[in-house]
Amino acid sequence: MPTRLQQAAQNQDFLITAEVTPPKGGDPQRMLSVAQTLRGRVHAINVTDGSRAVLRMSSLAACLILQNQGLETVCQMTCRDRNLIALQADLMGAQALGLHNILALTGDPIKAGDHPQARAVYNLESVRLLQLIQSLNQGVDANQAPLTDGALTLFAGAAVDPQSKSWSGLQRRFEQKLQAGAQFFQSQLITDFERLDKFMTQVVGGSHKPILAGIFLLKSAKNAHFINRNVPGVEIPEHLIQRLAKAADPLQEGVQIAAEQVQLARQLCQGVHLMAVKREDLIPQILDLAGIAPLDFPSDLGEGLP
Repeated sequence: MPTRLQQAAQNQDFLITAEVTPPKGGDPQRMLSVAQTLRGRVHAINVTDGSRAVLRMSSLAACLILQNQGLETVCQMTCRDRNLIALQADLMGAQALGLHNILALTGDPIKAGDHPQARAVYNLESVRLLQLIQSLNQGVDANQAPLTDGALTLFAGAAVDPQSKSWSGLQRRFEQKLQAGAQFFQSQLITDFERLDKFMTQVVGGSHKPILAGIFLLKSAKNAHFINRNVPGVEIPEHLIQRLAKAADPLQEGVQIAAEQVQLARQLCQGVHLMAVKREDLIPQILDLAGIAPLDFPSDLGEGLP
């Protein structure tokens, strides 16, 4: 059976995912309470895999915990920490556990994180990881040997950055990921919607694959300045920073800005990926302000999932 996200993509519904960070430790209660606020509002909860190379619980384990609560997930999988054997083993494990939505990522560099002494692997990068998933879905491993206990049925997605400074590089990378089997694309943080429009027209064209625009909740002018300084390739426009600076309630202004961006994205592409770090509870409010009604599927996937 297709996943809820896959079915919605095939139906050309407007897709909504939200990013949740796994716990740093063995207690998942905060993650679970955050995720519950998203029930019935998103098609899937996207769980990060060592984002910014910062230590957290594995995405695979966190996704299973959430899915056991009836919440569909997108399991991020990076190449940074796994060799070819480990990637295949984890992908087979995801299949067996019922985690079929996978976001294939290269992974942030080790030096960006909290364990700079660790050793990066990068046996593959995201395009080759997508190719690997495609092979496993066809019933063969990286050596083209048959999977004797069954082919996989993973719904693989990829990241894309419509605001990349290299337009030719963006086009080339998108085509590579498309040919490698990406079924949906999740964008980096979007602030330039004219650029997104150009990307949708000139690059995505007739690919017929859903693009989910990355929408980030800005909490204050200070938060926006921090992102401009520390997140490569992202530039929060000055007019948004001034709105936040002048607002009586900067956080609420940030919610309003995010809602406006969801509305803009809805006119250009097939979905949004919402990022509200440490304030995921505000995502339903953002969706309400953007005019996005609760989703009409059952509120859970059932009890006792594997």
